[in-house]
Amino acid sequence: MSDFIAPDNLPRCQWCGGAPEFLPYHDNEWGFPVVDDQRLFEKLCLESFQSGLSWRTILNKRENFRAAFHHFDFHHVARFSEEDVQRLLQDAGIIRHRGKIEAVINNAQQALEMVDQEGSLAAFFWRFEPAPDALTAPQTQTTSPESIALAKELKKRGWKFVGPTTAFAFMQAMGLLNDHSLRCIIREQVEQARQQFQRPK
Repeated sequence: MSDFIAPDNLPRCQWCGGAPEFLPYHDNEWGFPVVDDQRLFEKLCLESFQSGLSWRTILNKRENFRAAFHHFDFHHVARFSEEDVQRLLQDAGIIRHRGKIEAVINNAQQALEMVDQEGSLAAFFWRFEPAPDALTAPQTQTTSPESIALAKELKKRGWKFVGPTTAFAFMQAMGLLNDHSLRCIIREQVEQARQQFQRPK
């Protein structure tokens, strides 16, 4: 896979060249390990909204989503009513898909239960971190045994709109694996961040 040469003349993952807004997202967020429950919940919600759409569409609407869903505070979203669903269905700043909106509310309720059972969302999600030797070449797969297992466990716990592909994209973005291309200058930064990262117990 060829790299994208950024304006600073340094190589990045090829997908960075797809849109100007991808570069800051790639350099500052994608693949860096995350332990914050609210950020983890937000990302899983946004990945489920992306299903069937481009990430660019979601990234460009991310601030609108944050405003609409109270910054993905799942304690708040879990209390959303049908009135909130109707409000969101009128919100042109987000993806107005009833099934996905209702899934976010449902998943917020499941997230509260998970925190009660596991201590945190992070403690649950990081159990699915793949072993370093389990990975193939970067960006050559869209699912993994771990993402299949994660999606299966979430489904068993009542979560919706989180299949193996969505789960894998979530794991890539939240740093459960380093899937930056081998020549990408951010790969080493992510690797160092992962080495220093305190896995949740």
